[in-house]
Amino acid sequence: MKNKLYLSASVFALVFLGLASIMWWLKGLPSSGPFWVAFLISLAIGIRSRKNLRGYSYTVFIFAAVTASMFYPDNFVQVGEYKLSGLIVPLLQIIMFGMGTSMSISDFKGVVKMPKGVLIGVLCQFSIMPLIGYSLAKLSGFPPEIAAGMILIGCSPSGMASNVMSYLAKANLALSITITAITTMLAPFVTPVLMGFLAGEFVEVNVWKMMLDIVKIVIIPIGAGLVFNKFFSGKAKWLDDAMPLVSMIGIALIIVIITAAGRDSLLDIGLLLIFFVVLHNLAGYTLGYWAAKLFRMDESDCRTIALEVGMQNAGLASGIAKEMARIATVGLAPAVFGPLMNITGSILASYWHRKPVK
Repeated sequence: MKNKLYLSASVFALVFLGLASIMWWLKGLPSSGPFWVAFLISLAIGIRSRKNLRGYSYTVFIFAAVTASMFYPDNFVQVGEYKLSGLIVPLLQIIMFGMGTSMSISDFKGVVKMPKGVLIGVLCQFSIMPLIGYSLAKLSGFPPEIAAGMILIGCSPSGMASNVMSYLAKANLALSITITAITTMLAPFVTPVLMGFLAGEFVEVNVWKMMLDIVKIVIIPIGAGLVFNKFFSGKAKWLDDAMPLVSMIGIALIIVIITAAGRDSLLDIGLLLIFFVVLHNLAGYTLGYWAAKLFRMDESDCRTIALEVGMQNAGLASGIAKEMARIATVGLAPAVFGPLMNITGSILASYWHRKPVK
């Protein structure tokens, strides 16, 4: 049954691609919008028939949603009198609560068991990506607030996506989880200071307010999740099953809302922004890997640190941009970074998966 569904979706994807191209040719790009969205949705379903492509299905769905928001931004900016940007922080808090329910105190024990790996990972995370972000922001020539968004994504901690990729890459999953946990908990203190130091020349940064915002978005929900996991672990299976789906939907909604809000800026600099974001992401993988090599870490740890450094918590960066009241400008780089890092991370993890650690 599933195979027939996937096959039908693949056929529909080809049909919608053809229709989109014809409509673009005959009536212009705006008229082809519905067919591009239908093509991407069909493609997202169709590629699930291929085991090696199945992991990209969610990312293609996000591209479908982003495409819809680019063609019809008004539908994703405001509903009635309510501005949808008001959903970003509550959605992030739900996602962070879910992250907390999947964590436990044992995730922090890696600091004692693997002190060298954790220290190097945390230092690389909060040095390599911020400095690359600053360098690219200076080089890009973007308007100040959009340039500041590139620094913001660099100053953010790693996210749970890096844990998934570390597992697929046959890296050190325990080290990955510990680095993610530590950098996330340090974010309220380190991220605002780095932003004030590196992004202060681009935008006004209220370091104290940013600290409080990150505590509200990250620390409190994760703390609540940890407490929930402590007392209700295994007793709320429905929640354990639902949270990954809720998190994926939440991240997709956040990206769509930001894209719609910053549509005009994206139309002006979209391709160039994508180029710089991909460069930022790939440089993080490369420098993270070789920094770990420099400290004579083994191959699995080098892979872990590469993924931890290259993959950032784009959702948190988006939440910070919202609290800065600059979601349509500072929030653009995080919105672009999120989907693209999942593609590059999946490709890198698949490559390493085929090269087992000796």
